[in-house]
Amino acid sequence: MDAYLAPYAAKIKASFGQPLVQAPQGLYRGRRGEENLLGYWVADTMRAAAAKATGDPIPFAITNAGGLRANLRVGMLKVEDIYDVMPFENEVVIIQLTGSQIIQVVREGLLHEGGEPCSGVRAELSGTPGRTAFHVTWTDGKPIDPAATYRVATTDYLYEGGGRMRTLSRGRGLIRTGLTLRQVLLDRCAELAKAGQPLLPPAPGRYVIPPALQEALRERELHF
Repeated sequence: MDAYLAPYAAKIKASFGQPLVQAPQGLYRGRRGEENLLGYWVADTMRAAAAKATGDPIPFAITNAGGLRANLRVGMLKVEDIYDVMPFENEVVIIQLTGSQIIQVVREGLLHEGGEPCSGVRAELSGTPGRTAFHVTWTDGKPIDPAATYRVATTDYLYEGGGRMRTLSRGRGLIRTGLTLRQVLLDRCAELAKAGQPLLPPAPGRYVIPPALQEALRERELHF
């Protein structure tokens, strides 16, 4: 098997130095208390790719910060940089969740990981550690209908129980796109380069969490 795969591995490795696109600001996972702008870009890209694959709108996408293994530094990105970020063969999949399940997925991501990278929604915590309010809307501020059913882009890893957002495993109508998340990211970089555009980080603000509540989340002392 190793001998059979060796030519393919060599071909992939030879492409690692290929330039992709300029990233004048870089994209970073965020340190203590900072938002994961790299993760937001990954979620945005996954959501757009899923919509293109199906021809239907995808209002929400979510991935896991733990699967992003490197930052994208300032400068010309190369193929190897995307492999460093996403070394796994995770596939982009589409499932159906109710609005209440989407809200619960965001809640699970906050409680267990301090907020997983998402696209399409805005989540806010307010109040105090002893009395915390949790509110999730679409990005434009419109409410999410708890009873409605929406298409959601995520990865097969999360859908199959990886990570700690268990509600994703309850999604119905699974569609396997056949697209690896890594290839989706590579394709997006190539699209930007072809258009003569740089790779810029998305705007922050998808999670609005006061410092006191951020600290309580980190210490696992927050429940809502």
